[in-house]
Amino acid sequence: MQWHPVLGFMAAVIPLTLIPGTSFTLVTQQVFAGSRVDGVRVAFGSACGLLVHATFAAVGLSALVMSSARALTMVKLLGGVYLIWLGVTTWRSARRGVEPAARGRWRLPWAQLGGFGQGLWSNVLNPKAASVYLTLVPQFLTSTRPVGPQIATLAIAHITVVLVWLLFWTSVIATARTAIDTPRFRRGMSRLAGAVLVAFGVRTAAES
Repeated sequence: MQWHPVLGFMAAVIPLTLIPGTSFTLVTQQVFAGSRVDGVRVAFGSACGLLVHATFAAVGLSALVMSSARALTMVKLLGGVYLIWLGVTTWRSARRGVEPAARGRWRLPWAQLGGFGQGLWSNVLNPKAASVYLTLVPQFLTSTRPVGPQIATLAIAHITVVLVWLLFWTSVIATARTAIDTPRFRRGMSRLAGAVLVAFGVRTAAES
């Protein structure tokens, strides 16, 4: 694949990446509630979520979901419910002073993955992430070449952009945390992050 379509695709996804969303919120919450490593885990989980969407697009599954109103509605509802659950547990963890993934009986099966699992599933269940590979990626594909390798190349470019941004933001938040690291501030940030996640979840579910 030639480089100019890749560079054009990266230029197109950079503005989308810089818009604060779920991954941005999760990184912020995880670093303030835990450490820089937790933010890094969210970043790599989000990157793996994009890899899942790229794989689905390459084999045509994403196109099937997006073309089916019922399947798309189900994905949006699942994504919305997951974000709402994540937001509520984040809010409650701020009050109780524990990590959402570390709480007892209502843990999800992937809770032991911590920030990585949160970043992964929040992206896998995000229909907007899937739409990137169904509406934006095709504009940069060449019909005379195999589609799979081209999607893989664009996915690597997309993941690179996302990782650079989220890892940069992780460093910014980690630096800020050292200057204003108090229990009260951490609780406040966890509550704010929880409220934002619930808002994202409601919006995602409502769009169904």
